[in-house]
Amino acid sequence: MPSPLETLLKILADATRLRLLGLLAREELQVGELARAVAMSQSRVSNHLKLLRESGLLEERRQGAHVLVRLARDGALPDDLWNAIESRLAVIEGRADDLARLEQVLEERRKKSRAFFDRVAPEWDSVGSAFEHGLVRWRALACLVQPGLVVADVGCGTGYLSRALVRFVDRVIAIDHSVAMLARAKENLAAHADRVELRQGELDRLPLRDGEVDAIFASLVLHHVPDVFAALREMRRALKPGGRLVITDLLPHKEAWMSEVMADLKLGLDVTELRSRAEKAGFVDVAVEPIDDRYVVKGPAGKRVELPLFLLHGRIPTNAASDAARGRPASASNEIIPERR
Repeated sequence: MPSPLETLLKILADATRLRLLGLLAREELQVGELARAVAMSQSRVSNHLKLLRESGLLEERRQGAHVLVRLARDGALPDDLWNAIESRLAVIEGRADDLARLEQVLEERRKKSRAFFDRVAPEWDSVGSAFEHGLVRWRALACLVQPGLVVADVGCGTGYLSRALVRFVDRVIAIDHSVAMLARAKENLAAHADRVELRQGELDRLPLRDGEVDAIFASLVLHHVPDVFAALREMRRALKPGGRLVITDLLPHKEAWMSEVMADLKLGLDVTELRSRAEKAGFVDVAVEPIDDRYVVKGPAGKRVELPLFLLHGRIPTNAASDAARGRPASASNEIIPERR
């Protein structure tokens, strides 16, 4: 009888399965999305996934009617073995095309999210900014330790957090991928127009220069982001040495209807995994704290739903140079609204 290691190596000896694992190490995907990324039939992909699942190489998560799959980081595949494999994936035939198609799949998600937020922007102040106690943005602001900062509010929506930030810092750069959300934020922040700049852009391609800001706040946005790790790397790139990252978001929950009604890509975030990804992206002193507050939404049949929150914060080492190699430079084509003052 073959040993577990021999069985594992036999599973990994297939190039198609390596291509699938290479994508699932980067992003959690539905089977249909994975099939599109590797340009194969869904049935063929499902057959390979069955073998990978039975070998303990995959994790599955149900979100509403969908099942999402990813590489099991704490499963049967040792980290050192996967790291060695991952470093050589580029030589596998089809890898570059897989990554290009994966980007197309993720862009479809982004377009769906942008369309949703463009549609709901006029009502978002009442729909998307309700909390049980209203403490979450103040707990986030408490992570700042000095005035005179330039900070970014990524996924700013209609400016809920920016309205608080501008009271504590020198300048706020508010970023969102929805033009309609930014237009509403411009109205809400009109009294602070001299110290708030609005920019349109994606979290994995932030319209920020390397080392442009002292702190970045991401409030209730990462559960809308297709590739959380790419967003974390971009935030690291845009921070100055010693700069701080502050994230507030939803803990895992079971309100599957939010995937359709609120355009949520994830039903909350696993804080252990998020902390690990933040550290891998280059952040240090990463800490997670619970928040004695709830995000309040109106569920099916008008039912009041209260969702638990967490706060994660970390920083860039103070001796770290601006490191463009860790992320992609900001795109010069990103629209800036309004003109920079």
